[in-house]
Amino acid sequence: MSSSPPDRQTPAPVQRLRLRYTRRGRMRFASHRDFQRALERALRRAGVPMAYSAGFTPHPKISYAGAAPTGAASEAEYVEISLTERCDPESVRRALDAALPEGFDVLDAVEARDSALTDRLEASVWRIEVDASPAEVARAVESFLARETVEVERLTKSGRRVFDIRPAVLRMAAGDQGAGGDGTQEGQCPAGSPAEGRACAILTVVVRHGTPAVRPDDVLAGLRLASGIEPLTSYRATRVAQGPWDEVSGTVGDPLAPDRDAAVTGP
Repeated sequence: MSSSPPDRQTPAPVQRLRLRYTRRGRMRFASHRDFQRALERALRRAGVPMAYSAGFTPHPKISYAGAAPTGAASEAEYVEISLTERCDPESVRRALDAALPEGFDVLDAVEARDSALTDRLEASVWRIEVDASPAEVARAVESFLARETVEVERLTKSGRRVFDIRPAVLRMAAGDQGAGGDGTQEGQCPAGSPAEGRACAILTVVVRHGTPAVRPDDVLAGLRLASGIEPLTSYRATRVAQGPWDEVSGTVGDPLAPDRDAAVTGP
């Protein structure tokens, strides 16, 4: 008896949309699988004409890229969906934003017109609010950046693994001046932070994507190893951007910009 799936006619995709969404508030504790389920339900509720795979168990054609680790907030998560009918990207964005739970907010939508989205997600900008002395953390940052290697240990499915995170850290600054800022000013941690309402250390870190991915907790572990600072276990991490890394300007760009530009200049 043949084990091949039945021959089912499935409409071919005619359009791909790329979406930027957030993980805010309590939703930062949702797993990637939790978001997958929420998105699939929202697509059905919003009536989006999704393309499906063929076979015994068809699945909506959705591509996820560069998901943040569980527990981290994000303003720059990305997903791509394939449709069987052409739709206005902004209309889909509004419908999905209304159908998704609060905290999963869809901020942007463009039609895919260029290379794979994953190829553009080269680096992330993280803002990490730490319940620690800003001056002490600033000294730890100096020690970290002065080292050529910083090896941290992580528990993986295959057991404990040691890897060097230093090459992945492209930029790091302590203070409240944002990416690339210098100085060590004390910033006020906002509501929900481990040091809400008082001065805390605010790190801005630009991390190059790779395997394994360097996470905010790896960066904090690296600061301890490089400087001997006390373990920085009370923190809140937010990814504020991810996209292509520009070596010349030292900035992370918008991964949807090429599609948006192509829409303006193309047919």
